[in-house]
Amino acid sequence: MPAISTKGLAMPESPIRKLVPYAEAATKKGKNIYYLNIGQPDIKTPKVALDAVKNNTLEIVSYSHSAGFESYRKKLANYYQQRGIPVNADDIIVTTGGSEALLFTMGSITDPGDEVIIPEPFYANYNGFATASGVKVVPVKASIENSFALPPVAEFEKLISSKTRAIVICNPGNPTGYLYTKEEMDELSALAKKHDLFLVADEVYREFAYEGATHHSVMSQKGLEENAIMIDSVSKRYSMCGARIGCVVSKNKEFISTALKFAQARLSPPTFAQIASEAALETPQSYFDDVINEYVDRRNTLIEALEKIPGVRVAKPKGAFYCIVELPVENADDFAKWLLEDFDYNNETVMIAPAAGFYSTPNTGLNQVRIAYVLQKENLIKAVQILEEALKVYQNN
Repeated sequence: MPAISTKGLAMPESPIRKLVPYAEAATKKGKNIYYLNIGQPDIKTPKVALDAVKNNTLEIVSYSHSAGFESYRKKLANYYQQRGIPVNADDIIVTTGGSEALLFTMGSITDPGDEVIIPEPFYANYNGFATASGVKVVPVKASIENSFALPPVAEFEKLISSKTRAIVICNPGNPTGYLYTKEEMDELSALAKKHDLFLVADEVYREFAYEGATHHSVMSQKGLEENAIMIDSVSKRYSMCGARIGCVVSKNKEFISTALKFAQARLSPPTFAQIASEAALETPQSYFDDVINEYVDRRNTLIEALEKIPGVRVAKPKGAFYCIVELPVENADDFAKWLLEDFDYNNETVMIAPAAGFYSTPNTGLNQVRIAYVLQKENLIKAVQILEEALKVYQNN
């Protein structure tokens, strides 16, 4: 039998999606599942985006430019400029989701055996993207004790070696919901410049900053033009996860020209999804105001309910729509499977994402889960009630 590659065998499973077979089996048994595991918003996609596709009169669905529609990139640049991010259309490459933007970035700034430093827990697929590129993730551990604030920059500096190529952050954070302060961004920027590293910021949750907090983009950091790379996506901002449109942004011309070669190799981003994404830029601010208010209500509802469960600890997020929850269990992976296979409360159960997959340090976060508060408040209340009853039964087993 032909052998599978070492890289393929090392590719990690998604902690978000690997339990899907268990959920499918539970559904076939007639259980109703509250999905807390995945960041799929139930917020409606802006009508202007849907109408742009429904009412389109294209007769040939042709390739676009490898960097994406020029009209879309110009409008994107205007969107960023209105938010204090000084970029133009030539600084942007449209990608097939933020995932492809990250892959293009890894391919453009690293060689096999190189290293990137990432504060953990982090978006689980960073592990996958690094594995696909032959890159080693060097983690800096953040703590639930201070809601996963940026670890001291001195801890990052200790880990910088001749193989280090970049520091990667997610701001606001997935899975923590942490929002970096201006001071923290300044510290990271100074470190990147000092050691001539790239600072890669995944900013797909930019619009979701709560209680009047300000999001500080890596692209707005003065003097960091050659070091800064921004990853973005329409998935969460416009509740368009299935469109698979993102972008990579940088003022570094050599980086952009290199990333464009990767873009040319995959030909072009999808045409209809670009049409929808370009139209989505016309979404009024009132849409985002309503969405943010909704997520704040959901967050507060979830946190209040979780904090009432004995032995549960939760970090209150300042952005995005996730939180890390510490449970009174030894292994959240086993608990998550048990919830789907062996437990129900009035024929209902919940699906959660074990948090160990959001770390690269082995045997870390074993008693933690990520919860996405993308359900309506009444469903979040039901889901937490089910979780509380499940913990009672599980602890007595």
